[in-house]
Amino acid sequence: MPFSLSSPYQAALPGDRSGNLASRPTPGVAWASAAPTPVKAPRALAVSPHVAALLGVDLSSLGSQEVLEMLSGNRVWPGSEPFAMAYGGHQFGGWAGQLGDGRAIVLGTHTSARGDRHELQLKGAGRTAYSRRGDGRAVLRSSLREFACSEAMHFLGVPTTRALSLVLTGDQVMRDMFYDGNAAYEPGAIVCRVAPSFVRFGHFELPRAVGDVELLRTLVDHVIDTHYPAIASRYAGEEKICAFFHEVAERTARLVVHWMRVGFVHGVLNTDNMSILGLTLDYGPYGFVEDFDAAFTPNTTDRESRRYCYGAQPHIGSWNVERLAVALQPLVTSPKPLLEGIDRFANVYDAEAMRMLASKFGFDEHRGDGDTALVSEAFDWLKRLELDFTIFFRRLASLDEKAPSVEAVEAAAYKPDLLHAEREGFAAWLERYAARLRENREDRTAVRATMNATNPRIVFRNYLAQEAIDDVMQGSTAKLDALMHALERPYDDGPAQAAFDALRPEWARVRAGCSMLSCSS
Repeated sequence: MPFSLSSPYQAALPGDRSGNLASRPTPGVAWASAAPTPVKAPRALAVSPHVAALLGVDLSSLGSQEVLEMLSGNRVWPGSEPFAMAYGGHQFGGWAGQLGDGRAIVLGTHTSARGDRHELQLKGAGRTAYSRRGDGRAVLRSSLREFACSEAMHFLGVPTTRALSLVLTGDQVMRDMFYDGNAAYEPGAIVCRVAPSFVRFGHFELPRAVGDVELLRTLVDHVIDTHYPAIASRYAGEEKICAFFHEVAERTARLVVHWMRVGFVHGVLNTDNMSILGLTLDYGPYGFVEDFDAAFTPNTTDRESRRYCYGAQPHIGSWNVERLAVALQPLVTSPKPLLEGIDRFANVYDAEAMRMLASKFGFDEHRGDGDTALVSEAFDWLKRLELDFTIFFRRLASLDEKAPSVEAVEAAAYKPDLLHAEREGFAAWLERYAARLRENREDRTAVRATMNATNPRIVFRNYLAQEAIDDVMQGSTAKLDALMHALERPYDDGPAQAAFDALRPEWARVRAGCSMLSCSS
């Protein structure tokens, strides 16, 4: 047996132990019991050795039939009382009421020998009281994307939930991928997700919306005492709540800066998808920017308004932090500290984004309006020339600052003819950029090292995910295994990374799962 689980969340907060899985409101409680629904023929597709090590688990034990049964929901984990959490949320700008874990079931909390605590969830393990019209299941394509991308984001240095395992269920799940009436059966799968906590902004919004101040206060105290012990030991009363809010605002700002750095677009930044720990949470219709466009959104549901596009993420992060402030307002006598927390998001984001851009471009520091203009022009050229975000910035480190050449970054061009036609203007920008590099106090070797530590060589592009999914559908995990191996070292220039360092192929421009994604699982 790998380990036993406990449940401090259940112990601290009121819940519904009825086991009733009918979709319904659950007023006055923070969770409802939800036993996983057994599956037909579970088969492990992938296991993260790094998450196993994080949990202090012997990797070989994860291959046993007994543990496979636990990771698929067919057997209850020792010490586990599975449950789903209740929360609400603002979705696409509007209040959606009670939501909750509709297809994620919390198994419990594991405490490692080092004292680290991590919650384990099975995503796709069956219905809960919060499934609404859903079946609580997940399909292979979405599950593989979540398993792989959560691990890829970790190695990119982006705060994120993690994934221990990806299991095929042996069952078929009906899904209408684009909600257009073309439903079809797909292979079912389950991801075991791991994080110190899966509590979201929406956890606090729900009791605030229904006026349950007692539950709100109990939840806030539990989260601070459990996940922010330094704040709990230093502050009391309203000061503790406000210090907590300031820390969440700061973590959220830093998280968004990381997204912008690597070109990640979450796709569904509803408040119920915002982690109280500043982690990337819920990998649905996400994507990485390829041919640069600040308005890029991978979510077909959001194609018209582009509310959650790449360039809007800083604004949406702030908007979501404001919603959290509103949720906490009944617990404080003055709104001033909460307003200061909202300002904290903006101040931290601006400062960190400036430092991040200096590192991306190889500046020793950001020098005000001149650098701002140079950076702005760079993104204008990226869009105008349809240059690949990841490849451009990686190749920029190889630019000869004494004799800058368009050829240094031409590998990023989706349309070489367009680059050739605009060559003179773009070359002029490169010369101005090179002149700025020559002003650096640091030598070129140090600058190049900083750039290459900031700009990954590879990211988890949607077409790479689709190739791995197609391969698994044919009965092979070879592409997934090779991809996961390369993604463990995304900043390296080794042969493993070279296999995935390429422009998006033309076939992926309009392929479902590559350029078109939805919230459907």
